[in-house]
Amino acid sequence: VTGGAGFIGTNFVRYWLRKHPESEIVVLDKLTYAGRLENLEDILECISFIHGDICDRSVVSQAMKGCDLVFHFAAESHVDRSIQDADAFVKTNVTGTYTLLEAAKEQSVDRFIHVSTDEVYGSKPNGSFSEGDTLAPSSPYSATKASSDLLALAYHTTYDLPVVITRSSNNFGPYQYPEKLIPLTILNTLENKSLPVYGDGKNVRDWLYVEDNCAGIDTVASKGTCGEVYNIAAHNELENIEIIKCILNLLGKPKSLITFVRDRPGHDRRYSLDTKKIEGLGWKPVIPFEEGLQNTVQWYCENIWWWQPLRGRA
Repeated sequence: VTGGAGFIGTNFVRYWLRKHPESEIVVLDKLTYAGRLENLEDILECISFIHGDICDRSVVSQAMKGCDLVFHFAAESHVDRSIQDADAFVKTNVTGTYTLLEAAKEQSVDRFIHVSTDEVYGSKPNGSFSEGDTLAPSSPYSATKASSDLLALAYHTTYDLPVVITRSSNNFGPYQYPEKLIPLTILNTLENKSLPVYGDGKNVRDWLYVEDNCAGIDTVASKGTCGEVYNIAAHNELENIEIIKCILNLLGKPKSLITFVRDRPGHDRRYSLDTKKIEGLGWKPVIPFEEGLQNTVQWYCENIWWWQPLRGRA
């Protein structure tokens, strides 16, 4: 599992241990600002952890040796950071993926699961994106993810590497670094700080509780067809301002904390995914948005030790 000390990767490792306790798991993570060993400290005895960069061929070969399945979560993922400086995004998301694909080819892994994002499709005013739609990324982040998707598919076509790709909508849940909308809003609200909202706050995202995404990735790993892409979403389309108001209500804080700020460049208006393909494999989301949000708010309220050291950096 690459990026297994980051948000989705950490939750996936925990999910996999519960569902497949007989597995031997190797986690490779560079431990950048958003990847923290603390995320795994209570399960370190159950996994093998390697501190390393996915762009380092020798480290990647060592980590992948003897592995049947490769789950590729490692990525620079914050859109704002990619706008400010895209260098790390190109290196990690494109060169890093290339390095992993080369190692997977050399070691003949049984399956390479490449974890991607709905942002590669761009904005969708109406309807929903299906897996065959044209990619039209808007930010350096989404462009590097689209590039890595195409590279992974090319390795399947050219080298017959058993690749499958998942593209999920916006994830939320425990262990998410407090630069993303939901954890940032929760923590600012808890500290009675202003809640910055881009533009008019009416940008729409489809929210997926991370546990449901983990189940979807597991489904694709076991039942998906190699060379195919699978969208994963829960059809919880909400405006950003609605999300913020929900969190304010859960924490009993006033809407006066909301502060509208200048919109970011290239801000996609709406994302929406068609999920018929993965539903055909037997997957569907099981955690309602309201329940997932309550779980997430409670987790941050109960784990001050985890997020308090991050506040200055975030």
